[in-house]
Amino acid sequence: MTAVSEAHRITDVETLEKLYGAPSGAAVEKEIDYLHPHYQRLIAASPFFVLATGGPDGMDASPRGDAPGFVVVEDENTVLIPDRRGNNRVDSLRNIIANPRVALLFLIPGVGETLRVNGRAEIRTDPALLERFGVEGKLPRSVLVVRVETVFFQCARAIFRSKLWDPARHIERSSLPSTGTIVSDLTHARFDGKTYDDGHYERLKGALY
Repeated sequence: MTAVSEAHRITDVETLEKLYGAPSGAAVEKEIDYLHPHYQRLIAASPFFVLATGGPDGMDASPRGDAPGFVVVEDENTVLIPDRRGNNRVDSLRNIIANPRVALLFLIPGVGETLRVNGRAEIRTDPALLERFGVEGKLPRSVLVVRVETVFFQCARAIFRSKLWDPARHIERSSLPSTGTIVSDLTHARFDGKTYDDGHYERLKGALY
């Protein structure tokens, strides 16, 4: 590893701003405190977002996905998010109980721009609210109600640089360690990798909701 000099470590905002300069133009003007109709359309088109939270035990970034429109814009200041079946770690929900501040990053397949929404969340289990998000007769355990504080779109540079949506750059899953192999190795074979892998995707599809 290359030796690191403390003289080159940035520790204050003034030095940081001298290095990068001040944002201007659209980078500033696109940030607002409500969901403009254009931003609402981006959310409605997105089947996937990342939920970032923070709590006493640290930070968490959790992937969330479903059919486009699964995140509902209730009004220009509020979004509703069903909490679908997962691994029951509920790291994000634990964090929200301790610290309601959240950040959402929405992606739309084939689109370079992403949408960033920051706000405060609460966990709700109102029966009528859960009923609104039923799929295949199954209800979410809870619904996140996020009160929007800031929202803006991110330009497409990161997506273009990564070529995220370019099929030619997609990687064969078989070129990487399987889920079972990872679990087996991490647990020193307390889990049998082959058994874990057998029918893995069928089990996932059968437990989506």
